Amino acid sequence: MLKTTAVATTFCAVAGAGIVGYGEATAQAAQAQGQGQTQSAATTITRHEHGHGHGHGDSFSGTKKIRVGGYSVNVSCSGHSAARKPVVVLMAGGGDGLDTMAGLQKSLSKKARVCSYDRLGEGESDRPNGIQTINDSSKILTGVLDRITGDRPVVLAGHSLGGLIAARYAPDHRDRVKGLVLMDATIPALTAGISKAIPGSATGMAAELRDQTIAVNEGQNPEKFVIADAKVRSAGNIPVQIIRHESQYAEVPDYGPALEQMWAEGQHQWRALSGRSGISVAAGSGHYVHVDRPDIAVKAIQRVTAQATAHS
Repeated sequence: MLKTTAVATTFCAVAGAGIVGYGEATAQAAQAQGQGQTQSAATTITRHEHGHGHGHGDSFSGTKKIRVGGYSVNVSCSGHSAARKPVVVLMAGGGDGLDTMAGLQKSLSKKARVCSYDRLGEGESDRPNGIQTINDSSKILTGVLDRITGDRPVVLAGHSLGGLIAARYAPDHRDRVKGLVLMDATIPALTAGISKAIPGSATGMAAELRDQTIAVNEGQNPEKFVIADAKVRSAGNIPVQIIRHESQYAEVPDYGPALEQMWAEGQHQWRALSGRSGISVAAGSGHYVHVDRPDIAVKAIQRVTAQATAHS
């Protein structure tokens, strides 16, 4: 039973949503990687704010709480860049706080303005009052961007569920989102995919893995977020880089190949976001691409940001 739960929670990390404690070892490694930056930033907030949703946004450095839609939302920003260069906004996976992005943020902020935030139910942000849909999550993201980026363009770089939310958000916000980096993003139709990869006839560990994933998708996660299957819509002719894991399902031998195929096909579906999309495999990585291969993640985000700047 313990092994069943461990594998199920590992898969839920891949599903991009959250049973508390899933992906714990990797998340802790990511947190340790950027811990020094996070702790120092929290105590050295520089306040040069330019109002809410005007100009170039709040130019603070560090972490602080802001009010968005009646909630307290934890945000972190660092680095500086020219006003015409997009702000990079990092979006963590389900069950993860912005601390898991701290190492990536520290590397990127040497050459860019970079921010991250805890979605409702994650990290240091408030818990949601009830079930959240993509529209609810998008409203919070808009409020965060209004405050921390103002009218500057943004590149959204999301891991797992953060990648899915970024990809769903961009088509309706083309005036603001000028590039996307999806790091092993939750696939567009995960509920249908998992139901096909692990059929109803499956028993034992595989059946529990399937049932837990579907339950998470229905909102049984810290964000109370419903991960609904939906077609991919175009976000315009923006640069999009899709990075997927190399290996993730070795613990599920009977259904591992089907799950890998499901995930790979789902990643290719995200290419419909833009005619300027590219996809690659991060060699040697599991689901936490930005932790296992931070070099690949940094280069992808820098490349997309440069492309977005050139077309701004």
